[in-house]
Amino acid sequence: MPREQRHIQRQQLPYYLKVYNRITDRPMGYLGNVSSDGLMLISQLPLLTGVDYQLRLKLPSCNGSLCMVEFVAHCHWSREEATPGYYDSGFSVAEAPAEFVQLEGLLRNYFTFRLAPESAEGNAY
Repeated sequence: MPREQRHIQRQQLPYYLKVYNRITDRPMGYLGNVSSDGLMLISQLPLLTGVDYQLRLKLPSCNGSLCMVEFVAHCHWSREEATPGYYDSGFSVAEAPAEFVQLEGLLRNYFTFRLAPESAEGNAY
């Protein structure tokens, strides 16, 4: 059997970061992707476009407690995915709090593909 040559684990971001309505604290969906000024939400319901949403992310901190990242995001579009019953919605975040900007940087770093040291020498891919 061939040896596993993958140098990083596959990760499914949408299964980890749940997005909540900040007012009701009810889940709205999962973070599909994030940039320094926006995000994509994956949900089971379509969202109204042209509306500002009060959102919250609950992130684990190093000491075991939850860190709440709260922000306002404007929904620009919402459309059904290829998977029936799921919707993607695009948001912009006008004044992202520092924690949101940090999260974007951490996720970009975590999910970035990098060449393993030996791959530069042609021993792996």
